[in-house]
Amino acid sequence: MSLENNIEEVRKKIKNVSLKANRNPNDIKLLAVTKTRTAETIDEALHSSIEFIGENKVQEAENKIPFLKENFKEFHFIGHLQSNKINKLMKLNPDLIHSIEKYSTAEKLNSYLIQHSQYQDVLIEVNTSGEESKFGLKPSETVQFITSVSKLPNIRIKGLMTIGLFTAEETAIRNCFIKLRKLFEQIKAANIPNVEMKYLSMGMSNDFEIAIEEGANIIRLGTVIFGARNY
Repeated sequence: MSLENNIEEVRKKIKNVSLKANRNPNDIKLLAVTKTRTAETIDEALHSSIEFIGENKVQEAENKIPFLKENFKEFHFIGHLQSNKINKLMKLNPDLIHSIEKYSTAEKLNSYLIQHSQYQDVLIEVNTSGEESKFGLKPSETVQFITSVSKLPNIRIKGLMTIGLFTAEETAIRNCFIKLRKLFEQIKAANIPNVEMKYLSMGMSNDFEIAIEEGANIIRLGTVIFGARNY
């Protein structure tokens, strides 16, 4: 299957599952996850109707984003953000950072933004599966964390992000997404100043249909678009 066919297939699935869930397929942002892919491959995807791209590593993004020939609408940073990489990442102008989960990182990002008279949209990463190996806040700590980060003037919290449990057990995956959606609704109802619950970033190649059913409006897809990764 060609890249174009893969993208077409994915869009069909998004449309079908959205309509079944009484949702508008146009409300769902398809983010092509481009880690380990070459600039040429990313250009091919952009040429085939992809508009939003996501990278996991700052160093990798530095080697690709500035060299893309095709236009894209948005670049999202979706990996774990280390404080010492903030300067490098910000030079790439990310539209959205999906993965804020440490106050010290948020604070350093805010300092950079103030220095450069910039603002940055971010999502807060929540560990809904309870796995030790995953980054993200415990759901029980999230509201308190968001309240603290919301006081940093140049950071704009725009929603939540999670990675579902990596399992074939559909109920366990769905529970992760339900947990995030409930948290999203709770925070929305709390009307915390400087916080807008706009995006629910959840769902990857193996579970994006469940994520859409549970309210995701950003899905992060790599393998189903580009094929298996070649590390």
